Amino acid sequence: MVSACAYSGAYPTGYGRYGKNTEGVPEAMFENLRASGFTHFQQSGTGAIRKYYNYVRVTPMVQPLDDLGTTWQLHDETASPGYYATTLDPGIRCEVTVGDKVAVHRYTFPETRSARVVVDLSCGGLAIAHGRTIPLRAYAESLGHGRAQGTVVVEGVPLSVHVEVHAPGWRQMLWHDRRLIEGGTRLDFDSIRQTTLRAFGLLFMGPARAGRTIEVRLGFSLRGCDQARANLDRECGGPTTAFDAVRTATTGRWADHVDRVQVDGGTPARRQVMATALYHSLIKPCFGDDESPFWPTPGPFAFDVCTMWDIYKTQLPLLMAITPDRAADLLESLIRVCEEEGNFPIGYRMARGADRFFRQASALAHTALADARSIGLGDLDWNWALVHMEDDLRRLYGEDFIEHGVVHPITHTLDLAYGHHCTAQVARAVGDRRLADELDERARLWVNAFDPSSGLLRDSEYYEGGKWNYSFRLLHDMRARIALAGGDDAFLGMLDAFFGFGAGAVTQPGLAPSTAEMAAGYRLNRFEGLNNEPDMEAPWAYHYAGSPHRTADVVHAALTWQFGTGRGGLPGNDDSGGLSSWYVWASLGLFPVAGQSLFLINAPAFSRATVRVPGGEFVIECTGHREDPIGADGIERTPATQYVQSATLDGHRLDRTHLSACDLHRGGVLRLELGPTPSRWGCLTRPPSLSDAHPGGPTT
Repeated sequence: MVSACAYSGAYPTGYGRYGKNTEGVPEAMFENLRASGFTHFQQSGTGAIRKYYNYVRVTPMVQPLDDLGTTWQLHDETASPGYYATTLDPGIRCEVTVGDKVAVHRYTFPETRSARVVVDLSCGGLAIAHGRTIPLRAYAESLGHGRAQGTVVVEGVPLSVHVEVHAPGWRQMLWHDRRLIEGGTRLDFDSIRQTTLRAFGLLFMGPARAGRTIEVRLGFSLRGCDQARANLDRECGGPTTAFDAVRTATTGRWADHVDRVQVDGGTPARRQVMATALYHSLIKPCFGDDESPFWPTPGPFAFDVCTMWDIYKTQLPLLMAITPDRAADLLESLIRVCEEEGNFPIGYRMARGADRFFRQASALAHTALADARSIGLGDLDWNWALVHMEDDLRRLYGEDFIEHGVVHPITHTLDLAYGHHCTAQVARAVGDRRLADELDERARLWVNAFDPSSGLLRDSEYYEGGKWNYSFRLLHDMRARIALAGGDDAFLGMLDAFFGFGAGAVTQPGLAPSTAEMAAGYRLNRFEGLNNEPDMEAPWAYHYAGSPHRTADVVHAALTWQFGTGRGGLPGNDDSGGLSSWYVWASLGLFPVAGQSLFLINAPAFSRATVRVPGGEFVIECTGHREDPIGADGIERTPATQYVQSATLDGHRLDRTHLSACDLHRGGVLRLELGPTPSRWGCLTRPPSLSDAHPGGPTT
């Protein structure tokens, strides 16, 4: 549930150097990385989503309290899963680790008569225009003997913290507006506004010998200070120093999770990117078991689903494959959110109310639920889930879709038709054939979103893209969609144009690009890159038109040129792990088609990979795999695209370019023969489409 990070107040996440922007290169706020302390609860690689948490800032200082909020340069940073360390001016060594619901800080001060650890309960968001989060109500209480607690209500959520500072001989005090409150034991704020907020919190102060460490333990809860203290006692109770024990436990858990996908071959850099991508894929969503502030019963509570639009295509299928228990918990939590608040969220943060992010999309939770039902994930009450799935299809744009068969923005027509398709699968699985048939009829209305004269989507408003970006989604009836475009050749021609085959290079926008410059780029109607969610699945549309080698060309170029080990090593926002999950799947030579329990096959980036799945291990082995070549001069050359020549699954010949999700989840061995030139493998047998079972095709 808990994360901790150095806090500069800048974008992204609160640890960064930039102001918030949506186009071009962002403007730098600082010349180097700086921090004013360490905060808790951060977003992970998201774009402009209003707030970024960063609650409960802890700052080690030797300066006066008036200097709180000053940013000091970070030196000698080091980080690994579950651990972060740096040195703040003037020489305070800072280390941070986290457990499930706790954070532990360890500070080593220089020799001083007046060292301080300041806990700022009023901090939140980013320290930029319109980026601050303001607590609505709060209280702080000093309990003596190095213990304190408090609660801040932020965006409708009561976040409680219990603090213990192990520093014998130190004093502790409350403070408000950077002034100490001598002798006070409690602060109460019944109503806070933007104009009335003054910083407040706790201060622990005393002498420090050179090399002496001070340990700060924080237990968190969304259900009050008593539960926060119980969480702290459970994870940190007993030993004089808890830091190493918590770090060891968390590092071990991360090692187990990252070890669930192993790869052989490739360069050290590519293996590092792969491991990092897997790590990023597992940071979010956050799980606070038994911590929902909105319903009293125990059970999973998931937040930081930011947003379903970012993660439903790639990240949720990855969670189902390698962390199935947590994936089931997430779906149970989303069903409970729908039960309590009336709709499945497109985004769900640590905030009161399910953020719909309604401009992005509709009915996306339905895809994950359909996949989970098809593979038998968890022990969900599927009849109860179906009630919520069906009801959710009628909300917002859903009513107009049911009445008219088309809605604008036109992309929601595709979403809702697909949501009906996914819900029909669950209805049929629980035996409600009448409902399934009714939903299937509406699922065919995707055709109303397209203009038959162009083969593309109709003119409409588009969220973060245009009709070209959205026109190559992997629908449930790709056979009919390709026929609507004029057949394979016409569809492939549009795809080639979209990906720029044979076209000149595109100039990337720079710092603060003008409106005219951005508009000129959008008019190219080109693939925007993997940071644009509608584009993430588009390379695999070639599979449905009998040209999987084109998928290999595009995916290979993306893996080779758009990801790296240094800063800027991601081609855009990671979006809670959605982009990194794309990298994991693409490197394995697979792509999940969310909502269809289907995986498409492509040439992997590694000679061998092993994925730990519910049924054991799914192994992908390649013959003819060429490692990234390094010349005699030691310089790495650009690797050439490789193409699948033939395939077997568990020793049986495989002529199709797809697997079922059950094939992967039960474990097995996929062997691929690779070569340097395109082959005829997979060109004749296409991935399944709804028209295969219903040859009559779609109706308007």
